[in-house]
Amino acid sequence: MGSTGWRRVALALFAVAVLAQLLVLYAPDPPEGLPGAPGLDKLVHAAVFLAPALLGVLAGMQPLWLGAALVAHALLSELIQHSLLAARSGDGWDAVADVVGVAAGLAAGWALRRRAAHSAAA
Repeated sequence: MGSTGWRRVALALFAVAVLAQLLVLYAPDPPEGLPGAPGLDKLVHAAVFLAPALLGVLAGMQPLWLGAALVAHALLSELIQHSLLAARSGDGWDAVADVVGVAAGLAAGWALRRRAAHSAAA
């Protein structure tokens, strides 16, 4: 599969990751009865922001703009959870986990994209 094919796959997976992110962040009632290890919530927050950051970069999106949009969404989502969703609450540490996920996803995507470009040039 050529680079255009991989970018299309990454773009489709990016769309799925964004939809999953929206479901996780804005579900009116978080699922009950799930096992809750300490810090698991923060890992979930990091993961739902890491995935779109990584896949967006692999799809060819500009990391600076993608990162800015995802960080803005991270902050906005906590405000929305706090003020508009009765069963949810905003948490500053969730926002920190979101931003860490964005940074990790952008870094990994950038490194993978750079490695692929270097391999293609060789």
